Amino acid sequence: MNSAFRYLQERGAIENTTSDDLAEFLSTPRSFYIGFDPTKNSLHLGSLVGIVVAKLLQRYGHTPHLLIGGATARIGDPSGKTAEREKISEEQIEGNVTRLRQFFFKLFPPTDDANSPKILNNHAWFSQLSAIDFLRDLGKDFRLGPMLSKESVQIRLQGEGMSFCEFAYPLLQAQDFLHLFQEEVTLQIGGSDQWGNMVSGIELIRRKQGKKARALTFPLLTSADGKKLGKTEQGAIWLDESLLSPYGFYQSLLQVGDQDVLVLLKLLTFLPLDQIDSIEKQMDLPDAIPNRAQTILAQEVTRFVHGEEGLVRAMRATEIARPGKSAALTGDALAAMAQDLPCVDLDNIVGLSFVELALRAGLVRSKSEAARLVKSRGAYLNNQRVEKPDYTLSQEDLVDERFVLLSSGKKNRRIVRLTKNS
Repeated sequence: MNSAFRYLQERGAIENTTSDDLAEFLSTPRSFYIGFDPTKNSLHLGSLVGIVVAKLLQRYGHTPHLLIGGATARIGDPSGKTAEREKISEEQIEGNVTRLRQFFFKLFPPTDDANSPKILNNHAWFSQLSAIDFLRDLGKDFRLGPMLSKESVQIRLQGEGMSFCEFAYPLLQAQDFLHLFQEEVTLQIGGSDQWGNMVSGIELIRRKQGKKARALTFPLLTSADGKKLGKTEQGAIWLDESLLSPYGFYQSLLQVGDQDVLVLLKLLTFLPLDQIDSIEKQMDLPDAIPNRAQTILAQEVTRFVHGEEGLVRAMRATEIARPGKSAALTGDALAAMAQDLPCVDLDNIVGLSFVELALRAGLVRSKSEAARLVKSRGAYLNNQRVEKPDYTLSQEDLVDERFVLLSSGKKNRRIVRLTKNS
């Protein structure tokens, strides 16, 4: 078996390192950390790259420390930001910390092994640090020249400027690494946008401890055309099902393009590389199954994030909601799907035209759009194609007298749940 470093390289999961000896360094068990600021109550798909890298390092015997930035979230990392973040309330931060902790416990359950994961909150040590201590013991080790030369700072200085609060963020992240280094955490991993902050931590450790720390970055999740992945027209692809159902998450991954799916199979799944190579070869065959690679990606990532139960729910909803499917829908099936598909409550829909119902349900933005959808043969009612824009709903169209399923093509679906019927 290759070393952890070589294996991550082969998966395209290493972008930069601070040390040429990292391959040798990772040939023996080490403790490492990766940080996540709880500025939201959920991480998104882009965050999953770091989580997968951490899991892979753990499989090679290294000990992950998942650091939740309960303190640093109160400041906000300016990296990649063109404007200062809005201030988050103490209650929001504490709630976000709790949600992230629960999420990490699910993905990194404690084990009896020596490399059992640790979940930490940097508020534990920053809450003990006074302003005077911060300036005297930490601030004096940083010089303005290098800090001002950072790209993230220069971009902001050319625009609306940057507050001292944000300007000091790299010092706080550096202090995280110093604190953890004293607990024998010798490696930091993070996205490539964290490079400057990570180097600051390594330099602080050198100054304070006279010792060498190391860091590696993984690539940000981007498509072949350079756009950030992890977001859709509807918003971020969240990992918490309270913000995005397993079905919605699964569907987002099914929509990945052929030019990106192989990269994501390497970065977001634990499939062996030879299996991914086999998938790639099958994509080029004349009789290749359409979207097979995307289906494997969706299944693997959904299972990891939402568990086997979440995957089953997502696949069941996908199959039942497939336009043109001949199997009869049932009220029980649609009631279960309402947990995963967009669902709207309406009353007195019998007698409405399909165009009017599609508008009220939010399937389309206008009646003219609904009419065009029907004419282009992309409109479905209960999985059956609607042939006429003025099709009028009857009592027989109601599934179990309480549901109808609307579809716009293969991706956009709505369940209409009746609150009252005339």
